Amino acid sequence: MEKNAEQITNVRTKTDLSTHDFFYELPECLIAQTPAEKRDACRLMVLDRESGAVSHKIFRDIIDYIRPEDMLVVNASKVIPARLLGETKNGGAMELLLLRMHEDFRFETLVRPGKKAKVGAAFTFGGILTATVEEIVEGGNRIVSFDYDREKYKSIYEVLDVVGQMPLPPYITEKLKDKNDYQTVYAKTEGSAAAPTAGLHFTKELLAALKEKGVGYGEVTLHVGLGTFRPVKVDRIEEHLMHAEHFVITKEVADEINRRRALGGRIIAVGTTSCRVLESASDENGILHPMSAETAIFIYPGYKFKATDALITNFHLPESTLIMLVSALAGKEKVMKAYEEAVKEEYRFFSFGDAMLIV
Repeated sequence: MEKNAEQITNVRTKTDLSTHDFFYELPECLIAQTPAEKRDACRLMVLDRESGAVSHKIFRDIIDYIRPEDMLVVNASKVIPARLLGETKNGGAMELLLLRMHEDFRFETLVRPGKKAKVGAAFTFGGILTATVEEIVEGGNRIVSFDYDREKYKSIYEVLDVVGQMPLPPYITEKLKDKNDYQTVYAKTEGSAAAPTAGLHFTKELLAALKEKGVGYGEVTLHVGLGTFRPVKVDRIEEHLMHAEHFVITKEVADEINRRRALGGRIIAVGTTSCRVLESASDENGILHPMSAETAIFIYPGYKFKATDALITNFHLPESTLIMLVSALAGKEKVMKAYEEAVKEEYRFFSFGDAMLIV
């Protein structure tokens, strides 16, 4: 079963909620600039979505909340070093941010400065990679093709590892010491412009302990584009347009999810991206189907979840689509109250911050 991008969108239901209803005050000092020294030693807030009660734990304590019959679903997409700093043929500075790869290995990119990026313009990076602008698309993004020594480098990803930088969000101002700090331990398939950050808290040891307990484990892939983090600029949230992102769920993973759920196990999405895959690939009865497709699903309060029973996530930006998704699962009032407590208790926020488990 396979659907296309137009099919995998949800009907936008009207809501009285405005974008500002998802605003909260956050002191800048609580924005995490660096990852936790040990991934599973960060803090964990557990939110009971029925009662709204919260508990304060350490992330590795999550094993106590996951039952043997449950199943973790993670996003195994790998972040590519998508930020390229180079120059024009006249020596002027040029920056490319790779947003999305097309099937023919051309990339949709954000280019600065745009005035130097007319069709046919070429730029070089590190003396080993050349980008040529082939097309200007809606929104001013450029489609570029790359040229490099194909005898020396097996793929474009090998070249990017040499000349590219990790595309950290703008609220992280400190330089990354190790590229792997912005990569999950199970990352496999290159293609993301940003990390599925909820998964950053897992270690191989913690995953092994969960497996030993009997917990199921399944990998899906959704290549995270920057559109996921695009600010909501409309007051009526149902008018916000999501960018489509490519995802894959295999028959093996879909079958195991369906089997475990039929036996009473909970499906626990690791991150909002895994949740969006589950909700995009399930039918109205909550049955998962294998597919490779695009999704532009937008989940906000009023949405009825079909395949997600629990969620592991980070603390998200005010007024973002991500905090709206979390609020759809646990209820806006409960989520905003939990965030208020997280600020009071000085949790670390955003990509390198602490975690929340919603059960």
